[in-house]
Amino acid sequence: MLDASTVTVNTPESGITQITLSRPERLNAISPELIADLHGALEEVERDRSQRAVVLTGAGRGFCSGADLKAGGEQGFAEPPEQSRVGAIYDMQLDLANLMLKIYELRVPVIAAVNGPAVGGGFAIALHCDVRVAAESARFGSVFIKVGLSSLDVGNSYLLPRIVGAGRARELMLTGRIFDAAEADRIGLVSQVVPDGQVVEAALDVARQIAANNEYGVWMTKLGANATLDAPSLRHAMELENRTQVLGTFTGNMSEASQAFREGREPRWNPL
Repeated sequence: MLDASTVTVNTPESGITQITLSRPERLNAISPELIADLHGALEEVERDRSQRAVVLTGAGRGFCSGADLKAGGEQGFAEPPEQSRVGAIYDMQLDLANLMLKIYELRVPVIAAVNGPAVGGGFAIALHCDVRVAAESARFGSVFIKVGLSSLDVGNSYLLPRIVGAGRARELMLTGRIFDAAEADRIGLVSQVVPDGQVVEAALDVARQIAANNEYGVWMTKLGANATLDAPSLRHAMELENRTQVLGTFTGNMSEASQAFREGREPRWNPL
């Protein structure tokens, strides 16, 4: 099990990992340690073939409040002697960007259970998850522009328009305003809003529904959905789908599903 100070990992039930960002005193703000610990937690899930879904949430009152500005931010940054300031800051940026890619490309789906603020880098973490469930107290914001930078950060400008539409995304990115769970639901950012205190259980329910499906189908659906998001045409997307479906027949799961239906039982899926 991962030995980490800023991330807690547990298995609430078979096949489902819960990862909790654990800096509640800082609203789970992003630090170099948290980036490293979350990298490690996701790598453990990637290696464990028994895990079928991940629920990602935050300890305490928030999901993730973004970069830990009170820790010093850019002004408090001291580059190592073997690097320039540009090189050292760029390496830090790459670490965070690669973390987002690791969430997005993880073999199994990730469900964000958003409790309280998910802003800046925390907003980006939520965007890179496959499904987002929000508590009524959840708050979102592409606030990079509010801290003297742009809203082009760690995948934000790529994913947000694809999730909520280009026009809405531009308004949110250019204003940097904070918006609530009700608006997030209305614009399609989250799949559901639940009362405070119930968001992890709601996310676990989504994880259970995913884990009940065949492993090949879930893996290929996530991989293919990411790929077809950038397909240049419907025909390109269909060609990828055709090959995915044909390969799927070789798992034997389609025959098993048919037999299970005839026998009135749940399918017993073959492993990937």
